[in-house]
Amino acid sequence: MRRTPEEGYASLASGEQVDLLREVARTGAGHFGLEVRGIELVRHEFNTTFRVDGSDGHRFAVRVNTNSFSSPEHIRAQHAWMRALAAETSLRLPVPLRTVAGADHTMVPTRHGEFVVVAASWLDGEDVGECDPIQARAMGRAMAAMHAHAERWALPPGGRLSSFTDPFFGDDDRLSHAFPADSREADLVRWSLRRCRDAILTAERDCPPVVVHGDLHGGNLKWHRDELAVFDFDDCGIASPALDLAIATFYLRGSAPRVEERLRGGYGDVRSLPDVAPAVFEALVASRQLLLANDLLLSTTEHLRAQARGYLDRTVDRLGHWRETGHFSLTPGTDRGR
Repeated sequence: MRRTPEEGYASLASGEQVDLLREVARTGAGHFGLEVRGIELVRHEFNTTFRVDGSDGHRFAVRVNTNSFSSPEHIRAQHAWMRALAAETSLRLPVPLRTVAGADHTMVPTRHGEFVVVAASWLDGEDVGECDPIQARAMGRAMAAMHAHAERWALPPGGRLSSFTDPFFGDDDRLSHAFPADSREADLVRWSLRRCRDAILTAERDCPPVVVHGDLHGGNLKWHRDELAVFDFDDCGIASPALDLAIATFYLRGSAPRVEERLRGGYGDVRSLPDVAPAVFEALVASRQLLLANDLLLSTTEHLRAQARGYLDRTVDRLGHWRETGHFSLTPGTDRGR
């Protein structure tokens, strides 16, 4: 279940949220033994990340969890896998820091409740955003390398990861109640949920689950000197590799077809592609639409909550197109967005 701040936080304007979280990050950085010379907002979205410039000249990423469902046990497992990937593969990713007390996270109290803070080494490079064919192939290779590593990796003592057996990854279902119960939209959401849940279970049967990143797309990638780096492991869990590939595919459905082909080609450079039926894979891709729409309804981030109504309309258009054609698309009309 998602851990969120107390209700008063959600009523703050974005600027007020960032001001509060900047001080949370500054305090949290001190718990990790960092002497803060400068602190700059990087992203205020699902969670909120700051770049911290240390007095020793090094940079770090400090993230305040505001909408994360990660418990201390989840964070321990996520960080253990990240450290193992950094040490045992050629993948570029941030290395999590430990607090001066040896913990993977710290808690910072405020007038709006306690916030979880984590920190990691800084990644140089530009955010990828929309992948080009070369970056999509690199993403496919990186995903396959993570899946191959996960097959031989074991959870650490005291670590736990969620099994993704439903489209909402264990979060509360608000999407089913976002429309009148007898409306066409509600019927479409119910149909989609049934199809997506069945597809997730079928994929687990056909492609046994491993630890997956769970949110691999251009927004969680950096490109530096023609090399890819992967970050934001907050959503990692246990699922079929096919679901991880479908999540990445979702974000490419507004691109030229060759970009999606390069993603699959890159994966195939490293290991065999997950073997699931095309209709099952399309349902896995569509399941990401359900999760994102539900996330906006649950979000405490002010500007994201403001997008919820419009995004529900896009969700209905995309799910309707999928039901009619059997193919999920981000662009049933002209939309190329999230």
